[in-house]
Amino acid sequence: MLTLCLLRHAKSAWDQPNLDDFDRALAPRGIKAAPEVGKAMRGLRLAPDLILCSSAVRTRATLMLVLPELRIAAPPILFEDELYLAPSRRLADRIQRIDPPAQTVLVIGHNPSLHALALELTGGGQKADMAALAEKFPTTALAVLTFDVRKWGDVQAGTGKLAHFITPKGLKD
Repeated sequence: MLTLCLLRHAKSAWDQPNLDDFDRALAPRGIKAAPEVGKAMRGLRLAPDLILCSSAVRTRATLMLVLPELRIAAPPILFEDELYLAPSRRLADRIQRIDPPAQTVLVIGHNPSLHALALELTGGGQKADMAALAEKFPTTALAVLTFDVRKWGDVQAGTGKLAHFITPKGLKD
């Protein structure tokens, strides 16, 4: 079984309107939310074997806040330019190219592509989580999908089970 964790970057700052989108840092709300999602991942015993992270400043910053909360030895981390604002099809193609032995992969990226990918891959799950995912994929949201396959190349649309959908707001409830 393979596990895919799709994490949208934490809330970014918009206080510098002339700053390039790629270079935006995290807002205080994002700095607070990211470690909380990391703790939730630890509570679910989600320990990635591989992390694929967009090379944007806000995704890197999100990773640096989540990773210590996992309390695991740092897995291989690949910062990839191709993940920055990539369409969902490109993200799906990248996931299908993941090499063994990675069984649990964390992808940190951007909307709308992460949301579209999560919806495309999900074929089942708990109704409440599926309804929340269908509504929106807010900043620092985490969709955890499991696939009953052995190779990432076999991950296809509609074959994933939405095991968890975590949002910062949901962690407060």
